[in-house]
Amino acid sequence: MLGIISDIHGNHPALEAVLRRLDELGATDIVCLGDTAGYYSQVNECCDTLRAREVTSVMGNHDWYLTRGEPCPRSKSANDCLDYQHQVVTPENLAWLGALPVRATKRGISIVHGGWNDPLDEYLVPTTAYFEGLPGDLFASGHTHVPTIWSQEGKTYCNPGSVGQPRDGDPRASFGTWNGAAFALHRIDYDVDLTRAAMARAGFDPYYSDNLVRGTQIGGRISSLVTSAT
Repeated sequence: MLGIISDIHGNHPALEAVLRRLDELGATDIVCLGDTAGYYSQVNECCDTLRAREVTSVMGNHDWYLTRGEPCPRSKSANDCLDYQHQVVTPENLAWLGALPVRATKRGISIVHGGWNDPLDEYLVPTTAYFEGLPGDLFASGHTHVPTIWSQEGKTYCNPGSVGQPRDGDPRASFGTWNGAAFALHRIDYDVDLTRAAMARAGFDPYYSDNLVRGTQIGGRISSLVTSAT
């Protein structure tokens, strides 16, 4: 079984809970669809854990912002968190994040963070028209923080949702699996207060982590995904 995780965003307690559950499920390999960095304070712990487990990873937009020193073009909150991570990330973890590819293939699954038109920063809504021109049958990406499985005309797509910052109104960490025949989505509780306490120790106002209790973006917005077969 392949574990599929994405959008950890420096939330180490959530990552630990997901990895424990994947071990219980019998996952023999794990792929990360990007955004290990961004938002929460334990970027080093998350990178160290992925590196120690030799998790195949691609680069997400927050990984790009952190390693290239570029700001997020649409979120002050995201940039406040990136500024903190710039101060604390180790040279080894910065180099690892900076060397991640933007595309990969794992067990026949084409993998990016965003979409195949823009691997880093495309908010993908799957449609038949989108995938019909792409080579291959199996696809996985993250970035929206909304879990979904979509299948039409011989093409199957999975977004595992977010480990570290769910945005669909469910605060439980989200991840996916592939058993060689089908994708599946999973949710698991974790101790949100551990992440909130780590943010407080790092000097952040509760505004930056209260959303984790509600399963929303920072500021409280809930996201959804509307799919179409056209």
